[in-house]
Amino acid sequence: MYIHEICGSWMDHPFWRSGFLLEDRHDLERLQKSSVTEVWIDVSKGMDVPDGETSDEVSERSELVLQQVVSGRTWQSMADELRRAAKICERSKAAVISMFNEVRMGRSINTEQTQQVVSEVTQSVLRHPNALLSIVRVKQADDTYMHSVAVCALMVSLARELEFDDDALYQAGMAGLLHDVGKMAIDDAILNKPGSLTDEDFDQIRRHPEFGVSYLQRGEAAVSREVLQACYQHHEKMDGSGYPRGLKGDRISLLARMTAVCDVYDALTSDRPYKRGWGPAETIQRMAQWRGHFDPRVFQAFVRSVGIYPVGSLVRLESGRLAVVMEQNEKSLLVPKVKVFYSTRSGMHIEREVVNLAAPHCSDAIAARESQEDWGFKDLDDLWREQ
Repeated sequence: MYIHEICGSWMDHPFWRSGFLLEDRHDLERLQKSSVTEVWIDVSKGMDVPDGETSDEVSERSELVLQQVVSGRTWQSMADELRRAAKICERSKAAVISMFNEVRMGRSINTEQTQQVVSEVTQSVLRHPNALLSIVRVKQADDTYMHSVAVCALMVSLARELEFDDDALYQAGMAGLLHDVGKMAIDDAILNKPGSLTDEDFDQIRRHPEFGVSYLQRGEAAVSREVLQACYQHHEKMDGSGYPRGLKGDRISLLARMTAVCDVYDALTSDRPYKRGWGPAETIQRMAQWRGHFDPRVFQAFVRSVGIYPVGSLVRLESGRLAVVMEQNEKSLLVPKVKVFYSTRSGMHIEREVVNLAAPHCSDAIAARESQEDWGFKDLDDLWREQ
C-alpha cells in the first residue's frame, strides 16, 4: 500500500519520511511494532489495485513533487510555518540532547532518532525555507544542540538550491545534524570558554572532527561515507589552510564544502557569552570577502538559499527608514518583504509598517545593509516574528 501519512508524533514511528510505498514486510513489521495506531493510505496508488503504481513510478512522482516544492510553487505562508517550525525546533533540540548524551556515555548514535529529526527539518524547509532557518538562528549563546539543528536546516536549504535529489537532500541534512558530534568528547570548559583559547585548548578543538568520525563508526549506526567525510572535513578550506589534514580544492568532498559554509554562517550570526552575533546580511557580506575559505559555487548557492538580505537583516531604505527583513521574495533576492520601524532623518521610532518591496505600487527600495551592533537595537528578532 501507499502510506500517505503516518498519524501521530514523528517520535512514534521508525521512518524518516511520512509518505512512501510500503512493499517490504520488514518495514510493515516495524510499523506494527511502533506505537502508531493509524495511518492514512492512498488506495489509488497501492500495489493491491490493477493500476497501482510500481516502486519506480512512486519514486518518479515523488521526485516531481519534490521539484515542485523546490521551485517554490508550493510554499506555505510564513506565519503558518513559523508556528510549526517553533515546535519542530523544540522537539529536534530535545532529540539532539538525548542523542549527544548517549555519545558522551560511549554509546552509538541512535540512527532512527537522527532520521526523524532530519525528516521533520526537511519537510519544514520544503514547506517554507525562511521559517525554520529564521527561528534556529535565534538561540542562546553557545547552544551546541540548536547549532546542530540550525546547520541541518541550512544544509537542507542549500541542497535544495543545488537541486539535490531526495536521498542526497537527506544526506545533506544528516551531515549538518552530525557535523559537530565530536565536540561531545571535549571539555565544556573549553567549548564555552569566554576568553581566548590557549594553544592546548585549540589543539583539543582541532581534534573534534576525528572524534566525530570515531563516534559515528561505532556500533550499527547507518551513517553514509558522505556524512562521515562531511564530519571529518568541514573545517578544511579551499586554499588548503584548514584542518585536520590541510586538504585543498576538490579533495574536500562536496558535502564538507557545504557544511563549512553553513557551519560558519550559523556561528557568526549566533550570540556568544562575550560577543553578540553579526546580523545575517552583514555576515553574508563578510563571508564573501574571505578569499580561499569557501567553494565559490557553493557559497553563491548558499546566498541564493538564504537571500542577500536574510530574514532578520537590518536594512536602510532609500526613504531613510530602517527596516528588518521579514520574508524573502521567491522571484528576486533584492525585494524582500520588510517591516519599517525607525526614521534616520528624525532619529525616532515610527509606526511599524509592513512593506512589500516587490509590490508594483512600492516606490521604496533597499539602499544599504546596516549593522545591528552600530544601532544597538535589541528587539529586531521580535519585529520579524510579528507576522
